[in-house]
Amino acid sequence: MTNNVKTKILNDPIYGFIKIPHGLLFDIISLACFQRLRRIRQLGLTNLVYPGANHNRLQHALGAMHLMQEAIDVLTLKGVKITNEEAEAVLIAILLHDIGHGPFSHSLEYNIIDSLTHEELSLMFMEKINRKFNGRLTLAIQIFKNTYKKKFLHQLVSGQLDTDRLDYLNRDSFFTGVTEGVIGSERIIKMFDVVNDELVVEEKGIYSVEKFLIARRLMYWQVYLHKTVISAERLLINIMKRAKELSVSGNTLFAPPHLQFFLQTNITKKYISENTETILQNFSLLDDDDIMSSIKVWMNSNDKILATLSNMLVNRNLYRAVLQKYDFNKSDIIDIKTDIKKKYNLSDNEISYFVSEGSIWNKTYSYDNENIRILLKSKEIIDITKASDMLNLSFLSKKDRKYYLCYPK
Repeated sequence: MTNNVKTKILNDPIYGFIKIPHGLLFDIISLACFQRLRRIRQLGLTNLVYPGANHNRLQHALGAMHLMQEAIDVLTLKGVKITNEEAEAVLIAILLHDIGHGPFSHSLEYNIIDSLTHEELSLMFMEKINRKFNGRLTLAIQIFKNTYKKKFLHQLVSGQLDTDRLDYLNRDSFFTGVTEGVIGSERIIKMFDVVNDELVVEEKGIYSVEKFLIARRLMYWQVYLHKTVISAERLLINIMKRAKELSVSGNTLFAPPHLQFFLQTNITKKYISENTETILQNFSLLDDDDIMSSIKVWMNSNDKILATLSNMLVNRNLYRAVLQKYDFNKSDIIDIKTDIKKKYNLSDNEISYFVSEGSIWNKTYSYDNENIRILLKSKEIIDITKASDMLNLSFLSKKDRKYYLCYPK
């Protein structure tokens, strides 16, 4: 970043030069809790499948903020009234929308703190930052929570065609090398408009929106829900589950103090309400490096389960992962568990650390979540699934479920 006091500029591999236009925005970016996002991989363990996928949450947050600024500029030129205060607030909302992500992003979403989503943690961080800046984030929080009167601003932050998704599809596609995820985000934003406080896309942008929806679907099955990624995530989850079980039962494991806190503490809803500051203080120090450094030490743990699983992850000896469209035969699972129990000398209670089963699903489009609306030349507004004459997009609104089974090779 430059030393120019008025405007900060950085170079992004997707968009080129990005400007940070406001003093408050740069002050927020400079906070330690935001800088932590440099040490949180955007795609968790996906780099074990796509070696280039090492980009981080900070890059994504800045990219989404850049696209938000472009959206503001486009809408303003079209006569949509957005005050300077609203513009700054919506930029802050998108900048901080992922600040509550924990280590490896979605991989450990419900493992570090099983009673809070990353969105809830993001809101807690925003409220804390708001106190630090004497209420200057109040409007941003209202937009984030969708309680502000101009609903289209929230749609730009969290909707089915928001600047979050527009950035992560292109960014994740770029770093994984999966070209199917490339979308025309600039053209989609140029087609934005607001009618009756609702974000719409001009009819000329239909094909770009169609490509966006198809790209999102393909990226889920090729990248986000790739069977080897699922295998790695299940392995990481089981490692952390075992570490927490040992810690709660009185065993002291190597870990930084802020990770020790989450391993040893039962964080209930009541605990959260009474100890919010303690939770945020420890969480703001927690990142991917803490987890991996601990796991490398746990490779030599006296606990055979923790040691075995840790060695598997560090050396990329992942579970075998089977993915199919129908549920697995129970007798086949029993046979696999019997073989694994014998091979690793495991008890009935321990086998769950080595054999994981469940389901995943991909729903590209939702009718009940702020639909993508198309503004026709006739001024009529209709849903994208009705406006599209190139593809039947109704199938994208159906849950495409697959079942997985993970176990040692």
